[in-house]
Amino acid sequence: MTPVARTTVRLTFRGDSLNDPVIYRMGQDYKVVTNIRRADVGEDTGWLEMDLDGEQAEIDRALEYCRSRGIGVQPLKPV
Repeated sequence: MTPVARTTVRLTFRGDSLNDPVIYRMGQDYKVVTNIRRADVGEDTGWLEMDLDGEQAEIDRALEYCRSRGIGVQPLKPV
């Protein structure tokens, strides 16, 4: 059994990425559990800080998906 990893990140959204169901896709397609810690979303931009739990390879794939959608990904220290 692969140990569960936790990664805390800040995601920054702009433009069309605000309307994408990114958090849903991460949970469905990449087998990670998400926990939103804080967020501020406006009309044109937004950010959120969240934990991702799962196998490290799946977390990495989920974050690469975000980058491919034009979402900024900044690793943070765990809360």
